[in-house]
Amino acid sequence: MHLSLQSSPLAEIAVDWLVVCLWEKEALTGAAATIDAKLGGLVSKLCEQGDVAGKAKELTPLYQCPALAARRLLLVGLGQRDRCDFAALVSALGAAAKVLSSKPVQRIAMALPEGVPGLGADVVLRACAHGFYQGSSSAGIRKSTNDRTPPTEVCFVASASGASLEPSVRRAEIEGRAANLARELVNIPPCDLYPESFAERALAIAGKVGLDVKILDEPALHAERMNSLLAVACGSERPPRLVVLQHRKGGAKPTLGLIGKGVTFDSGGLSLKTTDQMVDMKCDMAGAAAVLGAMQAIAELALPVNVLGVMALVENMPSGKAMKLGDVLRARNGKTIEVLNTDAEGRLILADALAYAVDLKASHLVDLATLTGACMVALGYDVAGLMSNNDAWSQKVLAASQAAGEKAWPLPMFAHYKEMIKSDVADMKNTGGSRYAGAISAAKFLEEFVGETPWVHLDIAGPSWAEKENASRDAGGTGCFVRTLIELARTY
Repeated sequence: MHLSLQSSPLAEIAVDWLVVCLWEKEALTGAAATIDAKLGGLVSKLCEQGDVAGKAKELTPLYQCPALAARRLLLVGLGQRDRCDFAALVSALGAAAKVLSSKPVQRIAMALPEGVPGLGADVVLRACAHGFYQGSSSAGIRKSTNDRTPPTEVCFVASASGASLEPSVRRAEIEGRAANLARELVNIPPCDLYPESFAERALAIAGKVGLDVKILDEPALHAERMNSLLAVACGSERPPRLVVLQHRKGGAKPTLGLIGKGVTFDSGGLSLKTTDQMVDMKCDMAGAAAVLGAMQAIAELALPVNVLGVMALVENMPSGKAMKLGDVLRARNGKTIEVLNTDAEGRLILADALAYAVDLKASHLVDLATLTGACMVALGYDVAGLMSNNDAWSQKVLAASQAAGEKAWPLPMFAHYKEMIKSDVADMKNTGGSRYAGAISAAKFLEEFVGETPWVHLDIAGPSWAEKENASRDAGGTGCFVRTLIELARTY
């Protein structure tokens, strides 16, 4: 899908679909008023009759509009103006794109909505573009016939100077492809995506966009003392990998470290999950997918920063070689871990990955992981838990997520939570041993491997995977927090 700018009058743009947005409980203004005049007051009449209300994600297609060069017109409701933000635009245009891409379409033109509170035309353009990428993306990547066909081109029409929006068009296209990469990776079946094939994909992307890349195989992981990661992988026939990507455009500036959990399939190990718990566990690598998508975009945008991307890739499987309850592991930084639940494996691979990033002199860290069901119990499906050892860095990451239209919520990291991971036989245990504060006890475990480096842990177990489709997206991988990581790198 190619994005472009268009400066011609709306009524003269020859496309398959012309998309115009409406506000709820407001008189028609801007593009909507222009099109209404061209159609002899048709849109106003529909509003007066109650057929069109402008409610959020309300879609009204009009197929016979001879006064327009466009073959069809789609009216998209944005809801009430004072409630509209980046995320609301993504959702509304995602709903539009989902309908429009259900049949093959070549060109779409969209009049950018004006007067969105607190958002300039450049941000509005990016939000709408993300909606198109999201709504045009399908989880059915292995179906014999496509159920979604992204348009060849989406033209944005704005009243502002087109030249001033060119950088936003390019950024939106790069970010949209990055988020779709993460969605695609999460949706690939585990028979096709496993540590080696994920690493091969990362290698190809690095070569294409100019990232430095290093891939650690089993001998290299042993040499780097990544015993905690290796213990998780030892039950599988698929060998583990650690992918290290570096974007070096910041000179002597500090380095931002992005670390992703990449369990390409999680059976739970000997602490075996049930079928219902296991059925969507191909998504347990969504953190690593987000890091890879963000690194691709950061390189394509040539951001003037130094960014380190580390992806820890394993399968967690039961076998005669699998780690056992009661095993004690010695992690890369020398700390020992008593294993009391082999299904609490994500923190074990992140322990070594975080310690490795610290040793590579990352100045600030963010890890992303589908880590705990407890976080979903606390915050639901759409909000990530944010935990940190540094308030200033926590606020910086939170600001990036808000600017990107993605939801995260801080959870407390009081010192007494560390008591939950104390072990009688090792430095710590890999589970809090209680149904309470499970997301926080997991974060306190990870904190043991970052030293004094400012660090944020994002538990994305909820927002990384859509259990059911809705008006603006399909079920499956969501590509969440790719936009947040790009924004964080941009402002780092």
